[in-house]
Amino acid sequence: MRIEQDLKLGFKDVLFRPKRSTLKSRSQVELTRDFTFKHSGRQWSGVPIIAANMDSVGSFAMAQALARHNVITAVHKHYTVDDWANFVTTSDANTLRNVMVSTGTSEADFKKTQDIMALSDELLFICIDIANGYSEHLVEYVQKVRSAFPNKVISAGNVVTGDMVEELILAGADIVKVGIGPGSVCTTRVKTGVGYPQLSAIIECADAAHGMGGRIIGDGGCTCAGDVAKAFGGGADFVMLGGMLAGHEESGGELIEKNGETFMQFYGMSSQSAMDKHSGGVAKYRAAEGKTVLLPYRGPVENTIQDIMGGVRSTCTYVGAAKLKELTKRTTFIRVQEQENNVYGRE
Repeated sequence: MRIEQDLKLGFKDVLFRPKRSTLKSRSQVELTRDFTFKHSGRQWSGVPIIAANMDSVGSFAMAQALARHNVITAVHKHYTVDDWANFVTTSDANTLRNVMVSTGTSEADFKKTQDIMALSDELLFICIDIANGYSEHLVEYVQKVRSAFPNKVISAGNVVTGDMVEELILAGADIVKVGIGPGSVCTTRVKTGVGYPQLSAIIECADAAHGMGGRIIGDGGCTCAGDVAKAFGGGADFVMLGGMLAGHEESGGELIEKNGETFMQFYGMSSQSAMDKHSGGVAKYRAAEGKTVLLPYRGPVENTIQDIMGGVRSTCTYVGAAKLKELTKRTTFIRVQEQENNVYGRE
């Protein structure tokens, strides 16, 4: 047993230190980024925000709505191949280039991924997604998928330390997904005692990935647009959002009427609700590691994504970053013990 004494930080522990800027307006800030990925050599240009591959967030409807802003949706893995075939035939090329095909690591998952990717050459991203990215099985699976899809952009995770980021990139991942336990409906830290404060995880994993020509996704922990900006400032190439995009018309969650108000169900993908729906219940050898909550129904996602993008643009004006790409170079974080004045409640 050993204890690391270095302090690890979450988004609530810091604020940006403002700097002089020549920018006159948020409208001058460019959020689009251009990436060429290490192993596939493929290029992608867009706003590097990703809707999470949860079945009450990462729906086909969400993909079509967010693609209009060149924002990515990691489509959840519970759609059938027939569902995908219908989606592909009713979507334009821009939408298809802004979706990730999510998959687990079983033989059935591999076959299903092959069938989906065969539907269109425009499908660019594969997201290999398991809760515990420290499994040797994941490394072997990444190698297998890279061999089968040499020209596709492969994301794999989740991990929170530089050593595992490097191992997954060496195995063939273009992008590594970073985050264990920070999500709003994730209870992994409570059930297992395992985790890593998300901002420190992003800073350390980005450093490891960028040294090898790889990229990272900061996955989880964002509760507001300021947190999204902090993730980018810490070095995340992409930021994945679950709860912030849940509860919308396009989210795919179940609508529930209660006391005359409309709510939408939102749950973690390791929750009792998810496993009852997709796996016939929680297996006897494991515990559920997610919450199920009711969110006030928020209508179309359009206003929310505009608000998030507007917040990140505003961050950039405060630190003098004309492009999102420049934000991390312009970032100085200050440690704080308070974030906002809540005398009249939270925003």
